[in-house]
Amino acid sequence: MKKVIVKIEGMTCSACSNHIEKYVNKQEGIIDCSVNLVMGQALICYEDNITMDNIAQYINNSGYKYGGIYNPKKENSYNFSKLFLIIYGILLILVMGISMFHMFHIPFIEIFDKMKHPLNYVLILGILAIVFLWYGQDIIIKGIKNLFKGPNMDTLVALGVLASFIYSFINSLLIFQGKMALINNLYYESVCMIIYFIKIGRYIDNSSKEKTQEAIKELVKVTPEVALLKVDGLEKIVTIDEVKVKDILIVKPGMKVAVDGKIISGEAHFDESFITGESKPVKKSVGDDVVAGAINYDGIVLYEALKIGPKSTISEMVHLVLEASNTKMPISRIVDKVSSYFVPLILLLAFLTFGLNLLLHNSLNNSIVAMVTVLVVACPCALGLAAPLAIVVSIGKSAKEGILIKSSASLEIASHINHIIFDKTGTLTYGNLKVSDIYNYSKYSNKELLNIVGNIELNSTHPIAKALTIYKLKDLKVKEYKEIAGMGIKAKINNKNYYLGNKKLIKEVSPGILKQEKELTNKGNSIIYVTENAQIIALIGVKDIIKKGAKKALKEIQNAGYEITMLTGDNINTAKMIGQELGIKNIVANVTPKEKTKYLQELKNKGEKIIMVGDGINDAPSLSTADIGISFKN
Repeated sequence: MKKVIVKIEGMTCSACSNHIEKYVNKQEGIIDCSVNLVMGQALICYEDNITMDNIAQYINNSGYKYGGIYNPKKENSYNFSKLFLIIYGILLILVMGISMFHMFHIPFIEIFDKMKHPLNYVLILGILAIVFLWYGQDIIIKGIKNLFKGPNMDTLVALGVLASFIYSFINSLLIFQGKMALINNLYYESVCMIIYFIKIGRYIDNSSKEKTQEAIKELVKVTPEVALLKVDGLEKIVTIDEVKVKDILIVKPGMKVAVDGKIISGEAHFDESFITGESKPVKKSVGDDVVAGAINYDGIVLYEALKIGPKSTISEMVHLVLEASNTKMPISRIVDKVSSYFVPLILLLAFLTFGLNLLLHNSLNNSIVAMVTVLVVACPCALGLAAPLAIVVSIGKSAKEGILIKSSASLEIASHINHIIFDKTGTLTYGNLKVSDIYNYSKYSNKELLNIVGNIELNSTHPIAKALTIYKLKDLKVKEYKEIAGMGIKAKINNKNYYLGNKKLIKEVSPGILKQEKELTNKGNSIIYVTENAQIIALIGVKDIIKKGAKKALKEIQNAGYEITMLTGDNINTAKMIGQELGIKNIVANVTPKEKTKYLQELKNKGEKIIMVGDGINDAPSLSTADIGISFKN
């Protein structure tokens, strides 16, 4: 069995997605087809003997357009929808002004007064209606095509708009022949308003789709566009698409790993926090695996390309997110089933309304108005403006309180939640190394001490240096700077010799200092000894520290009756220390993004309703798998 996510163009409502699902699922070789209307995609599971050409043919035959395999890198969300909305909004104001001149008496459009200048009135409104028909041609064409293949919401709109326009056009011809009494039987403004309101609804809907896709695009941006290839002893810059399995690649300090691979020469510290959530860069050497997107801090490394393209770790994460978003909830399938009967039923009711009005001796004008009313009002697209606007207002009010809501459905689901799962790094902790404790034995204040240390570390590429350089308040002249491999740094400031590093270069350490070192280690710190002229003047503990307010927030959540779990890619010892400090008993550590998703799915299979709280790209699959995903903007 194979899986693929493809783009589908032309869908406008649940009737469209339901029709495609039903049609494609009937085709030979298709195991399952799940269509995501919001994303404009379909997740298709198919047998090995089926080709992409077959899938494209199935989608095209269903009455919609196959848009190719979904590729986040090539998605371009820019369009002219907003510009057209502004232009046609101005035209709509003109239409309404002309049609309601008798109510407002706007001077500059007096020449279109239907009582004084009826022919001008008919002509200008007819032309503007045609302009709006052109604007809504995509809705009308799709609606008419689907009338015979599988009626959808566009069909209702198209029939309502065309009925109004054709009836108005016939009356216009009669008015030009002198039957001025028909001047009140024109509905050109209805044609314009219906099309414009549908377009506003579509614009709001498309804006939501683009925001949904932003997270996926961010995943793709993690990996670089080019790689440094080693060929015959020389370095050559190539695009990612040119890299092949078994190629030897080079990654230098400051560069990102281009593809998943295995180190064959050199060693360096790598930042893999976007995958593992581990805040401390990890030292890797010959035989260790590296993942695409990891940042090399401090060494030149040669590695063999192992996984490229769709098999890479990042690609797997993208597909996890997409598959999670394309998997339908049971309630969605019920709605789709209902909608498949809804549109044909409304068409039947509309024509019955027209026929019954004629039988009851109502005028043709009133009969057509009644039929169009049923078609347009029954169409959720016509009411589609009200729902998005209500959601926008609600989300806007929440945003003022610092709460950004991605999906209104999550507000309903939240009432059923019983289990809240937190990522550690960047969510409960700050996600980067900070100075947590200082034992200062010197004559300097902590600020003065950290200023000295920050000036010396400014020249270092070691990961811990970043946690110290931020404390540099003023420049000091650093001389005789030297890095001692595996030990630390030596330097001279104001004729005083300083050493920053571990205790390997220190001849004698008092029991009191050793005791304090142990205290720092037990708290999960990395320890830095600071000496001045061979005398120990400070111990500095560096670690990823807990966010302010996290402990209080977790306690309130537990008091409210929710179960809490910490789910992290960090090592178990660090996770336990953080968990103990925060009062979290359930801890799951050393897990990859894929394993996090699997853990969440297992809980959901047991009937639990879950919120996943995370911060980074590594949490994206888990956030999509949970019933509700909450992401913090640090």
